[in-house]
Amino acid sequence: MTINEKWPARILVTGGAGFIGSNLIRYLLDSTEATIVNVDRLTFAGSVHTLDQFRENARHRHVRLDIADSDQIGRLLGEFQPDAVVHLAAESHVDRSIDEPEAFIHSNIVGTYSMLIATRRYWRELAPGIRDSFRFLHVSTDEVHGSLNPDDPAFAEGDPYRPSSPYAASKASSDHLVRAWHHTYGFPALITNCSNNYGPYQFPEKLIPLMIAKAMAGERLPVYGRGLNVRDWLYVEDHVRALATVLKSGRIGDSYNIGGNCERQNIEVVRDICALLDEIRTDSPQVPHARLIDHVTDRPGHDLRYAMNTNKITTELGWRPQESFATGLRKTVNWFLDNSEWCRNVMAGTYRGERLGLEQR
Repeated sequence: MTINEKWPARILVTGGAGFIGSNLIRYLLDSTEATIVNVDRLTFAGSVHTLDQFRENARHRHVRLDIADSDQIGRLLGEFQPDAVVHLAAESHVDRSIDEPEAFIHSNIVGTYSMLIATRRYWRELAPGIRDSFRFLHVSTDEVHGSLNPDDPAFAEGDPYRPSSPYAASKASSDHLVRAWHHTYGFPALITNCSNNYGPYQFPEKLIPLMIAKAMAGERLPVYGRGLNVRDWLYVEDHVRALATVLKSGRIGDSYNIGGNCERQNIEVVRDICALLDEIRTDSPQVPHARLIDHVTDRPGHDLRYAMNTNKITTELGWRPQESFATGLRKTVNWFLDNSEWCRNVMAGTYRGERLGLEQR
């Protein structure tokens, strides 16, 4: 299939008020001339406070809309006339998926199906030259492959899907739908599967921002089991560079793994956070912060290890992560320390007083 030679002029992004989506929009606004329509329903993972950074940018427009409403999505596509769609909107919290799987079925499966229905209708009506350059990029996760043993090779693009949680199963289902739309209808889709992201604007129930917030408040730092579960950590700005690269130059119908090549046990990540806080906030009454670590009962079906083989995206598209875990984590800790007001606003407005969960994927 053909490869794009230039950036799309108009891009529709779903889930752009969330963590990865907002970082992608910021990258696109800073690095391209594209106009962005951001479709986000503003559920618990999407925040108006995250959108504040785009308020003065005339090339960004937010539309509050449920992606499962294919008629509304179709009308928006017809109005905006995008050259590409980047589909990030998803429920992504594993613990929540265990307790409340219905929301994940709705957003991740029904929502993706509706996006495919509406976007294919729009794509079929495009003029031939425009139709040939149109792209639909579906953003997914490494969790669709299930768990690895300590000595297993990292996940490759052709590996079988063995999802272990309701969240992972819903994302696997959405991947299969996207592939079916490409195979059956020739729909110009691409898929990316990424490892654990971290960085600015991540919601406070995820492992790294949660540990920073709890440590600074002098609260216990809950770690599932012995904390030996291994994840590959990907700095979000590296991830969005990869997404932009795939959107522009990826081969239609292909999937690309995106990882940070930074495998760490959860307990190592928490100890690294504590060490950075000891260094940065030497006057904190919690020093040493590692004394706050508290091992708690493991969650059901907790996958042991995820890891990504990124040879394909590196070899074919020339992308590789720029941040090591050490440099990325330092940037992340500093960002959350410097943006405590954003954290307070998100926790107050999004979680409505709920106790933050523990999310270690």
